[in-house]
Amino acid sequence: MYDALVIGGGPAGLQAALTLGRMHRTVALVDSGRYRNGTVEHAHNFLTHDGRAPEELRRLAREDLAEYDTVELRETTVQSVREEGDGFVAETDGGPIEARTVVLATGLRDDLADIPGLEETWGKEVAACPFCHGHELAGRVIGLVGDGPHVPMMTQMLSPIGSEVVHFGDGEVTKVERTGDGVLVHRAAADPVAVAGLFLHPSFAQSAPFAEQLGLEMLPSGCVRIDVLGQTSRPRVFAAGDLAHVEQLPMPMASVLLAAAAGLVAGSSVVRFLAAEAVDSAGPSEAP
Repeated sequence: MYDALVIGGGPAGLQAALTLGRMHRTVALVDSGRYRNGTVEHAHNFLTHDGRAPEELRRLAREDLAEYDTVELRETTVQSVREEGDGFVAETDGGPIEARTVVLATGLRDDLADIPGLEETWGKEVAACPFCHGHELAGRVIGLVGDGPHVPMMTQMLSPIGSEVVHFGDGEVTKVERTGDGVLVHRAAADPVAVAGLFLHPSFAQSAPFAEQLGLEMLPSGCVRIDVLGQTSRPRVFAAGDLAHVEQLPMPMASVLLAAAAGLVAGSSVVRFLAAEAVDSAGPSEAP
């Protein structure tokens, strides 16, 4: 039985496994090969890695993990997780995995609107995060889609970057067409508008069913409720990355750096939990 099962091979899961490995805890890291930022060509706003491809970040992280004998990487898919005895059993395409604790780092899935061209441009010319994708549009026209309360704030955030911020209401965009230097935004009742990049906020959902299978408490955002140490509502189950956040926040902030930091916190919390469990089982020590 492993000390920890980490499900998810993005920045949160990779960092959690590294933190556990450095403390010589046995870890099974399961990576399905599916990532929320799988269409993104360059990651930004990450000190010393600004502009590096997410695929390259994952490769470098795996090289780091290879130095730790107690960390085992499994490239397979977890189908289900259940509590059994003093631990958990994960059923995977490669067979069952038993562990004393679980770290969920499976992330979220963006549910894009059914607009022609949107899926092909998502994570490239069309994105959600101005911190990750805004600077590269400097001095050019930027498009912003939506009618929610976030729009005035996003407009002010993007205004110092672009030469102009053009707003498109919900339902106004009928097609997104890639051009040589941006996208052409087609509209239902007006001429198309050329922009260098387009920002919108799609709805999202859990990318895996494990929070539901384990009966974890959820937040109104659809994310797993955790405390500041990454502990979920179920003992021995921790979560890291954008699938979870503390209840003081309205939603997670999608960021490679924050996901990695959350993985460190969750991994450290597992180490602390296992150490405390060992202390409790040993009983009070006798005074010399």
